[in-house]
Amino acid sequence: MRISIQALYNLYRTVIRNPKYRGWVILGTLVYLLSPLDISPDLIPILGQVDDVVLLTILFSEVYQMFVDYTRSLTGQTSEDNPNTEVNQSSSSSSTVVDVEAETLE
Repeated sequence: MRISIQALYNLYRTVIRNPKYRGWVILGTLVYLLSPLDISPDLIPILGQVDDVVLLTILFSEVYQMFVDYTRSLTGQTSEDNPNTEVNQSSSSSSTVVDVEAETLE
């Protein structure tokens, strides 16, 4: 059974954005970072810290994004107001489909 890195990232991101499990995921991530038991042991000079740095980066980026979303909700600004932000299709309740008929020009 093959598990892709993208699937694990999406699972982590989905679970941490669920308010019911957010505290547990953050606590579990911090315990994993402080624990001597890792996927790659910290005794190996560079490879030991790679999984910790990647997990810490994902944790900080997700917590920061949740903070940005929260502050936007307080000010009433939506992601549609700012065209530079990425719209998360999985969290939107409905999506708009635009059907376009194209003709070739010669």
